[in-house]
Amino acid sequence: MSVSTPTAPPRPLVVGVGVTFGLNGLAVATWFARVPAARDSLGLGAGALGLVLLALSAGSTLAMVTAGAVTHRLGTRRTVRLSTGVVALGLVVAGTAVGALPSVAGASVGLFALGYGTGTCNVAMNVEAAEVERLLGRAVMPRFHGLWSLGTVAAAGLAALAAWVALPVTAHLVGVAAVVLVGTAVAARPFRSRDGRAGGSGVLAAWREPRTLLIGLLVMVLALTEGTANDWLAVAFVDGHAFGPAAGAAVFGVFVTTMTLGRVLGTTALDRWGRVPVVLGGMLLAVVGVVVAVLGGPAVAVAGVALWGLGTSLGFPVGVSAAADDPARAAARVSVVALIGYTAFLAGPPVVGLLGDQVGVLRALLVVPLLLVPALALVPVLRPAGAVKRGR
Repeated sequence: MSVSTPTAPPRPLVVGVGVTFGLNGLAVATWFARVPAARDSLGLGAGALGLVLLALSAGSTLAMVTAGAVTHRLGTRRTVRLSTGVVALGLVVAGTAVGALPSVAGASVGLFALGYGTGTCNVAMNVEAAEVERLLGRAVMPRFHGLWSLGTVAAAGLAALAAWVALPVTAHLVGVAAVVLVGTAVAARPFRSRDGRAGGSGVLAAWREPRTLLIGLLVMVLALTEGTANDWLAVAFVDGHAFGPAAGAAVFGVFVTTMTLGRVLGTTALDRWGRVPVVLGGMLLAVVGVVVAVLGGPAVAVAGVALWGLGTSLGFPVGVSAAADDPARAAARVSVVALIGYTAFLAGPPVVGLLGDQVGVLRALLVVPLLLVPALALVPVLRPAGAVKRGR
């Protein structure tokens, strides 16, 4: 963060950024919540469904490659609005292809657009959030990421209601697409970075910066820490601790809840002690939490999950803040860090799955602390570039 005198940002800007985060989470989680219905409608087995879902990952990965240049060229406001248009189009196409006009190819095209749109919007809205942090002179990025998480919770609740009233998938996804499109267009109106910058985006230069690459590597480990819980926690407790399916889902709910609380409340700790001590403490807390979750008895293991979620909560948003310290290079550096970090979401599930085939899914979770411990050495790169204030 800048050490210049902070100035209070306009309230509509802060609200607009928060709403944009929440609607982005709502959009992508709405699809995930309706995957079972989509699978049944298309008559897909697990392998075929995995290939269809790969289209979403492919779109997100491509977005991480291009989002820095797009944001640099168009500015955050136009990038957020245009990319959300792609998100809405993707939801409409995917919803139509799994409901009204079933088509595997159509669903794949829609998911690719959804992935590309959400990924591009993700970079642009994080750049704007970093601008809010600079104006305030204090940490708020984790709270914006907490709002993204709340958007996913809202999506799950709405999907459960939609399934209960037998709302067709097409109508559900089209309705959410309209809400997200209009809501984001209004929310992005006060964004400060409205116009793009002339000249090169600096993305290629960012790939040659040691600090940016090290932040990306740290974010990758922290993303794997979070993603492993998202993908495998419920299964691990059902298989390894003999929990029932409902109890396994509740354990995942514990993780999501403590992670969201950590993001909402952790900004106070960041302002008081700075990035490095807080992220170090969080990573150590996550190490302890995973070990307890795997090796402890059932009741103690749930407490370990709570520590895991709390310890994981701040790593990704703080890494994004660190990448965006210099506003002139923020788009390029955030896109590089995001691309490196998102590889964890691609590589993590199969790695844990392969280990689970050998030692069981529960014990396979121990790969998380095995990666977190050496990654502790990377945390000092989070100090603001050119700043020494309070050792942050």
